[in-house]
Amino acid sequence: MHVRSSEPELRALMIAGLGGDAASHKALLARLSGHLRAYFKRQLTRVGRGPVEAEDLVQEVLIAIHTRRHTFDPSQPFTPWAYAIARYKLMDYLRRTKASMTDVPLEEAQEITAHDDRADVESALDLDRLLQRISSKARRAIQYVKLDGLSVSEAAARSGMSESAVKVSVHRGLKALALLINKESRS
Repeated sequence: MHVRSSEPELRALMIAGLGGDAASHKALLARLSGHLRAYFKRQLTRVGRGPVEAEDLVQEVLIAIHTRRHTFDPSQPFTPWAYAIARYKLMDYLRRTKASMTDVPLEEAQEITAHDDRADVESALDLDRLLQRISSKARRAIQYVKLDGLSVSEAAARSGMSESAVKVSVHRGLKALALLINKESRS
């Protein structure tokens, strides 16, 4: 699952955890650890580091999120806040281990240091809102084929629809989404 698509769940778990629900806080840390692990492995591979360092950074970030959870503003998206902590921990790690930004290819340096997740999260939330306004059949087909990257045959098998029904549902769903977007942009 992509972190943007799990923003509502992660945010809800964070807010419940802030309210004293220990099970929600534990679930948040467990779900977030998978996202962080993938993020750090991807970033550290770029500078020639391995999964052991990624695991260390995951633990550092989870501890930081736990100890600094009182600084989270519940009216804001959760993932940009969490990934800001992750980026700071990554930069601290690179400084501590004498890795410098000269080890990072120039075209990737900007991505490591200054990616703003807020726009990504807001776009994903807008997309989720729009998807809720089309048929469940079209929504499911678009989710599987366009968002999850499944082939038409894989989406058909997962949804119990024929391949042609998946193709038609994707086409009709995208057409409906385009109309909704066009309508909203005129408002």
